[in-house]
Amino acid sequence: MVMAHTLVQLLARRFDELYLVAPKATLPVAQRMAEIDQVVQIDIGHGTLGLGARWRLGREIAKYGCGTAFVLPNSWKSALLPLMAGVPRRIGWHGEVRFGLLTDRRCDSESYPLMIERFMALADPDGALPDQPYPEPSLSVDLKNRAGCLSRLDLNTDGIVALCPGAEFGAAKKWPAPAYAELAEALIAKGKTIWLMGSPADAADCEKIAERVPGVRNLAGRTSLLDAIDLLSICEQIVSNDSGLMHIGCALGIPTMGIFGSTSPGFTPPLGEHAQVAEIDLACRPCFQRQCPLSHLNCLRRLTPAEVLSKLAV
Repeated sequence: MVMAHTLVQLLARRFDELYLVAPKATLPVAQRMAEIDQVVQIDIGHGTLGLGARWRLGREIAKYGCGTAFVLPNSWKSALLPLMAGVPRRIGWHGEVRFGLLTDRRCDSESYPLMIERFMALADPDGALPDQPYPEPSLSVDLKNRAGCLSRLDLNTDGIVALCPGAEFGAAKKWPAPAYAELAEALIAKGKTIWLMGSPADAADCEKIAERVPGVRNLAGRTSLLDAIDLLSICEQIVSNDSGLMHIGCALGIPTMGIFGSTSPGFTPPLGEHAQVAEIDLACRPCFQRQCPLSHLNCLRRLTPAEVLSKLAV
């Protein structure tokens, strides 16, 4: 969703109004895109067909009179909604055999190495990309909500480094918790305050780090996604696995270190002049698997906290 803001910025130059349909999990990110006029929530479970629910939502969207839809997910189901909404022009990649569902079905996605290029290419009828430098994602901050979070969680704002040990994709994206703990200890020794950020699913990993390193603040599961956006905006540095929070940090203009294991910064790199990557060269990576197919996870285990710390401006 964060990387989709590159396309949103291009579309804002051509269209008077932009509506964005999103599931509950990523909808808050869309709410922080200045160019979006209205966000519509799609309340259908992941992997669920939900034809009736899609039809009803399509009828609601039809009231907006949209003339063009850009379908970013590659699934067959995602292309149903604009069809049911009666949108006359429906643009997207071929994906899961979407014959008839899209009026402009693109089939050469492999010609675009970066995910943001695949998104932005949809804005042009011929698939041409904008001139470089490309637009970069940028999210707004709610200062009132940020102040409320700081008060509610009793947080100070001095020398904050956020560590984000989670990754929804799977364990092959997760730098081990002991490595994060060692990095946290080194940063505290340099006078930094450590926040552990993440969703409720990341709380257990973050608790392992907190138990080992007294003084860190474990905020995983205690903030909404909007809260996390606002809190990350006051950090000095962010260290994150290749995850949504990594991209959010970059979109806030915060110096962000992305740690890559099974995935590749050649496809979904952290964006922005203050973004960095920590990775090691191995013949078996990137494999793009959720779990290490060789059961050793060397792509992450061999990346040392000292190497990551040496790249940080602390």
